[in-house]
Amino acid sequence: MSWEYLGYLASALLIVSLTMSDVSKLRWFNLAGCIAFTAYGVAIAAWPVAITNGLLTFVNIYHLLKLNRQQKTS
Repeated sequence: MSWEYLGYLASALLIVSLTMSDVSKLRWFNLAGCIAFTAYGVAIAAWPVAITNGLLTFVNIYHLLKLNRQQKTS
């Protein structure tokens, strides 16, 4: 497998995430894109890409947990 395809998949997931009107769906697609970009960055030793998207993965997880808590209380 060419790592370049993983980079394209990650880009596509991030683009799709930004078309979502539902914030929860946006976060899930963005999370998948960040995970894919983190793996891509590690695979090609692009550490700024891997670190940034690794941190953004945790940001998305935090917001998904927060959204989940808000839905339970509603």
